[in-house]
Amino acid sequence: MSGHSKWSTIKRKKGATDAKKSQIFSKMAKLISIAARKGDDPLMNSDLKTAIEKAKGVNMPNDKIENAIKKGNGKSEDSQLNAVMFEAYGPSGVGIIIEAITDNNNRTVAEIKHLISKQNASWASPGAVTWAFTHKSPSEGWIPNSTIELNENDSEKLANLLDALDDHDDVQEIYHNAG
Repeated sequence: MSGHSKWSTIKRKKGATDAKKSQIFSKMAKLISIAARKGDDPLMNSDLKTAIEKAKGVNMPNDKIENAIKKGNGKSEDSQLNAVMFEAYGPSGVGIIIEAITDNNNRTVAEIKHLISKQNASWASPGAVTWAFTHKSPSEGWIPNSTIELNENDSEKLANLLDALDDHDDVQEIYHNAG
């Protein structure tokens, strides 16, 4: 017998699971809010339909989906969300495109810059990385025109950078041209 209560173990596991689920739900809500700006009818707005399908794929409750649609239409008193895109260079010059949705651009820029510099990557000016990618549609995202092969050490550094960026609440999608 370990001397620990079963309730303590359950509480800790549930807390971790709830935190992860909350992070996913907030990302989905932001995605739906941005898509709802073009219209609140999923039959007429394909971006909204895709966002709702993604949210339902992660078991997001319908009331949260409806609140996100209202927020995107401006029918809610909550703050306005903006879609932003950042560019960076990772290990061995790998191009990275970061798409985020935020209610405070200055805060998000500072936090993303901090994450990038902490992982020994470099911030890039707009257009410095996007030339190496093709953007076909919102559902396909950014597709690299060519890839860069990485050694084992640089692959690990890139994976750490991508994990750190993905853990940020405002970051929605991350694209890179590593092979």
